[in-house]
Amino acid sequence: MPVITEIEDLKRLYKRRVPKMFYDYCESGSWSEQTFRENSSDFDEIYFRQRVAVDMANRSTKTTMLGEEVSMPVALAPVGMTGMQHWDGEIKAAKAAEKFGVPYCLSTMSICSIEDVAANTSRPFWLQVYTLTDDDYMQRLFDRAKEAKCSAAVITVDLQLLGQRHKDLKNGLSAPPKLTPKTLADLATRWSWGLGMLSTKRRQFGNIVGHVADVDDPSSLMAWTAEKFDQSLDWDRIRKFRDMWNGPLIIKGIMDPRDAQEAVNVGADAIIVSNHGGRQLDGALSSIRALGPVLEAVGDKVEVHLDSGVRSGQDVLKALAMGAQGVHIGRAYIYGLGAMGQAGVTKALEIIHKELDVSMALCGRRRVTDVDRDILLVPEGFSGRWDDQLRNV
Repeated sequence: MPVITEIEDLKRLYKRRVPKMFYDYCESGSWSEQTFRENSSDFDEIYFRQRVAVDMANRSTKTTMLGEEVSMPVALAPVGMTGMQHWDGEIKAAKAAEKFGVPYCLSTMSICSIEDVAANTSRPFWLQVYTLTDDDYMQRLFDRAKEAKCSAAVITVDLQLLGQRHKDLKNGLSAPPKLTPKTLADLATRWSWGLGMLSTKRRQFGNIVGHVADVDDPSSLMAWTAEKFDQSLDWDRIRKFRDMWNGPLIIKGIMDPRDAQEAVNVGADAIIVSNHGGRQLDGALSSIRALGPVLEAVGDKVEVHLDSGVRSGQDVLKALAMGAQGVHIGRAYIYGLGAMGQAGVTKALEIIHKELDVSMALCGRRRVTDVDRDILLVPEGFSGRWDDQLRNV
């Protein structure tokens, strides 16, 4: 086993151990992948202000996210098909998050169901939902989340239709994978992944199959989702979802100050500045660039979190210093899951926590709740010449 000191080490192991179609599903964006790349590279334009001769003893990264005590302000973001990255992947990720003391968010498009995760954990988790046209399914989904004691619902609003991801189309992505000569050749070199999948009964979308009539295989599932994703979604429709769910509500996929204000108006308790990891509108701003104008638009009316492009504890620290109250990681923990299962998710969290803790200290802060923009050197016009335009809409 190699020495693992950074998220990139987990990514290298992950690439060797997981079938190509699922690696590509995680490690890709839409169209030219400009936004996918810049989500991470734009963090490099922000520098830290190093301080010395400051008491660094007795540090703490503890705080709260949406009223929940957390060991650090980091949540595991919803990732579709996590159970195809590693057998029972959602359960393993949720257990790692629970033990570490951070929130876990389950995707509607998960392999393990809401009930599976609830039965294997004791800490309440969050459920992410898509904006579907099927009111009966949506209400039952929210009701299942309540029954499982989910502590928040996360409504994703930036996937009314699917951004084209070339690699997924070329790989014939499906869950479970279709056994073509190409995929069989790939699976033959990932024998430990295959043995793990044979050991579990969870290989389809657990929140949909068995809960929707006539959806019992990958082709019927794809037909149902293509039909039910709501291209006519508007804020009135989102208000209806707010009525279906009476618990804490997070709206994910906000990139514009106007949409941030609308999210406040419909009763969101938190919003997530996110471009879906660069998997939807290619050519959109990175999330870290979009964060500032969104924060100015909503003030302290709701919690503002950031998602997309985070690969290190230093990225987390930069986002917090820019004003985010929480940071969501997706690919960073998926690398760990695919590489080493639950232990890999724990390792990813340990790496990010250590980088956050040490970098915070070297910037002269002992508590994560004291982190502010003063620890950063942000280039003038970081949000670009469009900055005033965004603020004055």
